Amino acid sequence: MDEGKPKWWSRPGPADPAGPSGDGHGGGAADPGSDPGAGHDADRGPGPRIPLHDPDRYSTPPYGEPGPWAPAPSVQHPGTTPAHGVPLQGPATPADGTPAHGVPGPAAPVTVPPQEGPGTLGHGTPLAGAPRYDRAPAPAGYDAAPPPYDTSPPPYDSAPPPHDMGPAGPAGGGGAEPGPWGRYDPWAQAPLQQTGAGPHGTGKPRARRGALVGVLVLGVVAGMIGGVVGANLEARRAVQVELPQAGTEAKGRAPDSVAGIAARSLPGVVTLHVRGGSDQGTGTGFVLDGRGHILTNNHVVEPAGSGGEISVTFSGGEVAAAEVVGRDAGYDLAVVKVSGVSGLKPLPLGNSDNVQVGDPVVAIGAPFDLANTVTSGIISAKERPITAGGEKGDGSDISYVDALQTDAPINPGNSGGPLMDSRARVIGINSAIRSAEGAGGPESGQSGSIGLGFAIPVNQGKRVAEELINTGKATHPIIGVTLDMDFTGDGARVGTEGNDGAPPVTVGGPGQKAGIRSGDVITEVDGQRVHSGEELIVKIRAHRPGDRLQLTLERGGQEKKVTLVLGSARSG
Repeated sequence: MDEGKPKWWSRPGPADPAGPSGDGHGGGAADPGSDPGAGHDADRGPGPRIPLHDPDRYSTPPYGEPGPWAPAPSVQHPGTTPAHGVPLQGPATPADGTPAHGVPGPAAPVTVPPQEGPGTLGHGTPLAGAPRYDRAPAPAGYDAAPPPYDTSPPPYDSAPPPHDMGPAGPAGGGGAEPGPWGRYDPWAQAPLQQTGAGPHGTGKPRARRGALVGVLVLGVVAGMIGGVVGANLEARRAVQVELPQAGTEAKGRAPDSVAGIAARSLPGVVTLHVRGGSDQGTGTGFVLDGRGHILTNNHVVEPAGSGGEISVTFSGGEVAAAEVVGRDAGYDLAVVKVSGVSGLKPLPLGNSDNVQVGDPVVAIGAPFDLANTVTSGIISAKERPITAGGEKGDGSDISYVDALQTDAPINPGNSGGPLMDSRARVIGINSAIRSAEGAGGPESGQSGSIGLGFAIPVNQGKRVAEELINTGKATHPIIGVTLDMDFTGDGARVGTEGNDGAPPVTVGGPGQKAGIRSGDVITEVDGQRVHSGEELIVKIRAHRPGDRLQLTLERGGQEKKVTLVLGSARSG
């Protein structure tokens, strides 16, 4: 497989100057079929040594001693170097071996000891296919033969020879050590790089050591950097996250703020749980005085009847039993009382006549049994006539309220709770809501607050509460007429017949005294327009018995004004 290629043999030890032919040139060629291992001295035996190549007639380094005329060959890349080596520059040498300048040729062949380097195995055995060369004899004029080379391979970590050819020229003579070109291998596989490094085989071990050291240093540095970065990341992961937060502040709030109003009002608000027979309910109330009187809605305590149970839970969690003092369906108000409870916090009462549309309000209650719930809003309207109840069919449970309208959220369970003004005073009793039930009724899922809540004005609530506490009954103002509730025109028309066959205008009553007749249509009360019989009742009940009212009537197409004093009737 290597036929046709020159073979590189390692250099043997000191050679016989005569050579096998005895001509002093050692020009015998090696047997192409001989064993490549013949290059080892131990294998040659005692016989004469055969020169490995023809004598170098030019004594050209690195194959012989450098002559004074031998120029240093230039370093070239293997790709541009001819297969037979680097050509010499200068005049050609005659065929007889005498250089052009007259210097005699080599006197005797000198063999070169085995060297570790390119083209040889680690033990000095030449590679198959490499050319064979012998060291040329020293030129004439040199007395001493060059010292023999050390045949032991240099250690791997030994320093490479300097990158020069040693002393050259007449002054330098033939140095004992060959220059780096003594190990130059033009057939080396690795390309030479023009970086100033020595040729292949001289500087590579150090370059490898330098590269290895660089890699190790780089690895150590990278490891240290990675360790630091990893430690920092791990430290960051180990640190507990702590978000910025405001410090502790004073718990007090402005008295007119929602928080301030709630803080002052909640201790006086209670939650009522009522049971009686198969009915039960939850509502709200508030403390009226230190004796344990609590005001709430009539429809809250109505399920208890005459033998039910009512328990009152205060804002602090204390629970006490209560009993009904009095109630009135027409006003939808009731008073209950707890006994043996100390430390009660009555709520101050305001004046509903001072309330203006847009005033801020706070509603407190237990919507859906969620005690101590606080909502806020404004007064949306005043003197809004509403009616509530009517489940009994005979009208005995219908309440007529000239209500305060608010957008503060009110839901089932808020009934009977206080509506507070900006100074934490009660201005109304939350009683009714308008819900968007739609045609499907409560089961449609549309019930609840839609911003239409109604409260009984506290002025009316105060008067009724006082009457219920003092007498157990409440009085209603009346005008002494029976109204036609089926009239669809504008205003309230006096009926043609009264209840149970009685006359439509009570004999000796306030209406008869003022000159009201059957068929008259009442259109205004104290200058305020009324559009139905319900509105007239609401307007009258907003007053006390004995109050003087001015009514506007229509009779036979004529308008007439009359004045009357309200009478009184007790609730049943």
